Amino acid sequence: MNYERWLKKNAGTLSGKRVAITGATGGIGMELCRHVAHLDAELVLLNRSREKTEELIVRLKSEFPNLLVSFIPLDLTDMQSVDAAVECLKADCPDLLIHNAGAYSIPRYKTSLLVDNVFQINCLAPFYMTERLIEPLRQRQGRVVIVGSIAHTYSKTDAADFDFATRRAASRVYGNAKRTLMLAMYERFQTETAVSLSVVHPGITLTNITAHYPKFVFALIKHPMKVLFMSPKKAALCVVQGVFTPCRYGEWIGPRVAGIWGLPRKTVLHTFDREEAARAYETLLSVLP
Repeated sequence: MNYERWLKKNAGTLSGKRVAITGATGGIGMELCRHVAHLDAELVLLNRSREKTEELIVRLKSEFPNLLVSFIPLDLTDMQSVDAAVECLKADCPDLLIHNAGAYSIPRYKTSLLVDNVFQINCLAPFYMTERLIEPLRQRQGRVVIVGSIAHTYSKTDAADFDFATRRAASRVYGNAKRTLMLAMYERFQTETAVSLSVVHPGITLTNITAHYPKFVFALIKHPMKVLFMSPKKAALCVVQGVFTPCRYGEWIGPRVAGIWGLPRKTVLHTFDREEAARAYETLLSVLP
């Protein structure tokens, strides 16, 4: 595939725009950085690992010598880290805030907010960051892009167990977090006029999230996955599309073939109702610090 041709046809310039990306050192995040850098954006990378981020910056600068790029430490399980990152972003607010970071099958524990860590990483912390940054984003006429997942269809939200702390299936725990974030964001932005929202999903691709299987299982599926599913570079185009295309309530942007393969298109979700979305929004507001 000719990525430069696709970007030229489907994306505009980002010259003069600051784009903040969480989880930039992951598979899709890294390719997203390359696409956005190709469009002349200034990058703000929000990651846990300084070492991995510095390595990424070296690679990006070798490809794009004139790239303006900076690093803000961010650990989504640590609210002090989240608050510190928010203050840095307030000082020089981005035009686009892309919530790309995610965690799937990881050791689970309760955070300082007494919330499941998988839920906090995938849902609560991104929602909180958006709330804290909404006013400076309004001044920039900015956009928030959240990376959702087809896993949001695996279950419905549960007000009695909002973070799925009692559940054990990683797919459902992760799917619930993504579902809650998506629904709460739709509800949050339905009356917002100055800041736009895009909800995107990259389908299925080979990233750190899909590398959670036992080593012998992953060794068996790794190469077939590369053949059957999209590369992170292609999957990241769905996020790029979200940078340029806002979503209305219930819309999202993802692969056009069965939601798992192909170039991005916008579709309407029929997997939830507004009552559930309103509950998800109220739930997040009730647990925010």
